[in-house]
Amino acid sequence: MARRTKEEAQATRVQILDAAEQVFQAQGVSRASLAEVAKAAGVSRGAIYWHFENKIDLFQAMLERLHLPLEELARASEDEDEPDPLGCMRDLLIMALTRLANEPQTRRTHDILRYKCEYTGELLGLRERMQALSIECDQRIAKALGNAVSKGQLPADLDCQRAAICLHAYIEGLEANWLLVPNYDLTTQAPALVEALLDMLRTSPALRLG
Repeated sequence: MARRTKEEAQATRVQILDAAEQVFQAQGVSRASLAEVAKAAGVSRGAIYWHFENKIDLFQAMLERLHLPLEELARASEDEDEPDPLGCMRDLLIMALTRLANEPQTRRTHDILRYKCEYTGELLGLRERMQALSIECDQRIAKALGNAVSKGQLPADLDCQRAAICLHAYIEGLEANWLLVPNYDLTTQAPALVEALLDMLRTSPALRLG
């Protein structure tokens, strides 16, 4: 009975997240209410507050669901014992782009994040959380790049901090631009787009220490 109750609670949580994505995309995060999310999910507002503290908590859970499938590759690229950290990073970046192109849920969540979210009113606290996530992302990228340097996959004098900033901005820019104007086959182009980025890391004098 307890197991069934736990499974039912998890199913309700997924139901709420699915509904939130639909409502947030249609109305924007700041304009959408939790009451509207509850209605779309077919649950009570109490059910939402059972799973999520507030709209910010719900939004962050939505983002965590987006990033979870990529986490295994991200951790592998950061692992000092991983023999091919650059290969893991390449696979992660290609996967991120192809998921955006091919998975409606992924595309919907990115669209909300890029174009349907205002850091105003009750969402002011979300800006701080997003800033913290961005800083953490840069740190994790820099660690992965450092692993690639230690394995001889990238130049020994690579400025990993600066390279991490460039890599992060490059991928986010690709995602945002393609969402706005999806006028090319991102799935087909993803490997070459990622290789262009890796070529920059390997050869750009502006990314060298000193």
